[in-house]
Amino acid sequence: MPDPISAPPAGLRRATPAEAGAVRDLTRAAYARWVPVIGREPRPMTADYDRAVREHRIDVVERDGRMVALIELRPEADHLLIVNVAVAPDCQGRGLGRALLAHAEAVARGLGLAELRLYTNSRFLENLRLYARLGYAVTHEESLPPLGVVIHMRRRLD
Repeated sequence: MPDPISAPPAGLRRATPAEAGAVRDLTRAAYARWVPVIGREPRPMTADYDRAVREHRIDVVERDGRMVALIELRPEADHLLIVNVAVAPDCQGRGLGRALLAHAEAVARGLGLAELRLYTNSRFLENLRLYARLGYAVTHEESLPPLGVVIHMRRRLD
């Protein structure tokens, strides 16, 4: 049985186009720990956030005037794609990632979508364990040289 997903976090709001730089900075800081694991910057560290903040839904958590976490979502015809979840290094391990995933579930339900999907690097073992505990199942693996192996997962909503 998957772990229960917590409620969306306090301080949650939509990012604005003017905050693309802050979204980029937070994402780069959150993913920096993975650089030594995979030997390169993970894809979210190199994304175009000026474009993403306009074309995707990016919701951020702000605490004491500081952006500390975010989730980037892209609605598709039959599912909601979780493109990115990033939590500031000093705020990791406090449930913000789980809370943002709960928020994604609420967004999906609000859009009438019955499935969440995400993908992650096969070497991000902590993330894979968390997603599995939250009810995400592996759908397939994809080898993308030089990026490595990408694990695609989904969670069907009741």
